[in-house]
Amino acid sequence: MAIYELARSLYEGLSQELNYNMMFSPRGVMMLCQTQHELRAFQRTAHANRLAGLDCRMITSAEVKEIVPIINDDANCRYPILGAFWQPRGGTGRHDAVAWGYARGADALGVDIIQNCEVTSIMRDGDHVTGLQTTRGEIKTKKIGVVTAGNVSTVMDMAGVRMPIESQCLQALVSEPIKPVLGCVVMANTVHGYISQSDKGELVIGGGTDGYNNYSQRGSFPALEHMVTALVETFPIISRLRMLRQWGGIVDMTGDRSPVIGKTPVEGLYVNCGWGTGGFKAIPGSGFVFADTLANDRPHPIAEPFSLNRFSEGRLIDESVSAAVAH
Repeated sequence: MAIYELARSLYEGLSQELNYNMMFSPRGVMMLCQTQHELRAFQRTAHANRLAGLDCRMITSAEVKEIVPIINDDANCRYPILGAFWQPRGGTGRHDAVAWGYARGADALGVDIIQNCEVTSIMRDGDHVTGLQTTRGEIKTKKIGVVTAGNVSTVMDMAGVRMPIESQCLQALVSEPIKPVLGCVVMANTVHGYISQSDKGELVIGGGTDGYNNYSQRGSFPALEHMVTALVETFPIISRLRMLRQWGGIVDMTGDRSPVIGKTPVEGLYVNCGWGTGGFKAIPGSGFVFADTLANDRPHPIAEPFSLNRFSEGRLIDESVSAAVAH
């Protein structure tokens, strides 16, 4: 049960060990409704979330303009603002601060973190795992947890397990820094883009994944053009800004856009993947149930529906009200 207790300690103690404000900026998150269908869908989402005790509500187009003055509220534009789903306590998380917080917490509990150590093969004895071959030598173990996002298919292939995963590039960019003009995160699914402003004044802009499978981390100009064109129409003032830098990362997409958490056909081999573009937000919850699965060699009750078997048994998950995303 050591790994289970580790997950519990990290989950409960992370915010106590670090300054919460260094990891998270609670500026508010707004999901724009630019079609009648989207407006009805987010109304259902708001009701479902409020029943779960979350602080969120629907707001009118006038309230959207009050919160985000730079938004284009012209009723004659291609996608007019009909309202928005508003979560005032939402915001942005600092990925590096959270990663280092978990690393320090794990190190304090005795976990060995080995960097720059590539796994080259997964060793098996029949239907059991026996260890790993790495660029730094052999590691013998009876249990292996694979949490490698866009590279999960290639890693699991080393153990002879085929995954129902498509790997695609997700890219983002930041503009040159400007004075504060945007006080929250704004997401526009209809035009497929999101935007926020960093503490340094840069506008952080992103959208959906590439339309084809690839392992490129450079991104593609068509995807950048698509997201920027859409957001320029929604936020006209950004049309004259220059792009400061751009990057891409590999994400793992399942057929039903829900994750895979649990055991595999190989005994001692476990997987946590398929989070697509939402893995960072799922770290505390998915880590907790995944640790429980490894410790007890059975799916956690929360994660049980997200097993690998659902794809062969036809039990695909539809979470359109609570968690699904357009991409």
